[in-house]
Amino acid sequence: IKLTRIGYFAGSMVVFWPYGEKFKYFNYCCLIHRLSKAWALTMSARTISLPYFDFCCLVIIGAGCIWNDILDRNFDAQVERTKNRPLASGKISVIGAILFLCAHMIILIVMIWDVNRLAWNVGLLALFPLMGIYPMMKRITYWPQAWLGIAINIGVSMAWAITTASIPTASLVLSAGCFFWTLWYDTIYACQDKKDDVNAGVKSTALLFGSQIKRILILFGTVTMSALTISGILNSQSPPFFVLAVFGGAFHLAWQLYALDVDSPKSCWQTFEANAFYFGAIVEAGLILDYVLLN
Repeated sequence: IKLTRIGYFAGSMVVFWPYGEKFKYFNYCCLIHRLSKAWALTMSARTISLPYFDFCCLVIIGAGCIWNDILDRNFDAQVERTKNRPLASGKISVIGAILFLCAHMIILIVMIWDVNRLAWNVGLLALFPLMGIYPMMKRITYWPQAWLGIAINIGVSMAWAITTASIPTASLVLSAGCFFWTLWYDTIYACQDKKDDVNAGVKSTALLFGSQIKRILILFGTVTMSALTISGILNSQSPPFFVLAVFGGAFHLAWQLYALDVDSPKSCWQTFEANAFYFGAIVEAGLILDYVLLN
């Protein structure tokens, strides 16, 4: 459980919202029992029914966390917040973690086996080169958050491809918005470990931006909401989407920025959680309201 982080809701939720998998059983991963079809699937499904992808988000998150912990175990041992993770503390062997990862990958491949060719190709790109390389980026660049944004949010295109067998312009614009949202919340997340990361040699946008973090977050938030607006226009969303998802989401991001203390790990974690539980849910609520009214 600790290795896959299924008990840590926030990390699962920020991946869940853009990916858009709907679950029959949310388990610990998605928290809101049998409720959400997240952004991409809900937006792409305005004219057709919504598919079920049981446990897909749970398996993706689990596999990503296991792989990340395998590669980062030596770094994690030097950071106060992560030193007690199973691999960093030696509670689980690397061989055991690899076997557990293989089990996740087999389950995931079986789950997406019968999707259309376009969705299959996008899924393979997301899983292997993109998610696979991500843990190594923090060793070589101060922009690992950007790589994570690409790796996670290609799931927007995958969700759209699964639903419609196409990747329209609205999907690409939504992907761009989600990319900048990832830069927003993962920069905030990285602020928790700034001091330890310097000592461990870990790179991040939190260290790169320094005292300019809040100013740059304004840029990320503005692009996020602009892309969400444009994708809504391209997809012919109705007024409830723009009122609740766009204006409500923008107001919430502004509140996050006002409340955030980038030098307080507690404040950074609380703001990261706010993205998972509140911002994502606000946008999804606007999409669901639009979908319900349409049908």
